[in-house]
Amino acid sequence: MPKSRIRKKKDDTFTPPEKGQTTKISMTSGRRWVAPLMLAMFVIGLAWIVLYYVTQADLPVESLGDWNIVVGFGFIAVGFVVSTQWK
Repeated sequence: MPKSRIRKKKDDTFTPPEKGQTTKISMTSGRRWVAPLMLAMFVIGLAWIVLYYVTQADLPVESLGDWNIVVGFGFIAVGFVVSTQWK
């Protein structure tokens, strides 16, 4: 088998990389409203559904009937949509 070529090493000493500009990461993205609104939507949706079952369909809106469950899940879905804005 032929012998591979040996690379010549440079005799330079180690030079550290130049210091670059550091970027500061802000933990507050300016969207402070996202978490409270998201949690509020989750709680409102859950409370709507629980209230519907506890009052045996008399509350929150009697004329909606079983659609009260859809309204409650709608609030929860809005909470999930709002959560996509959280950074």
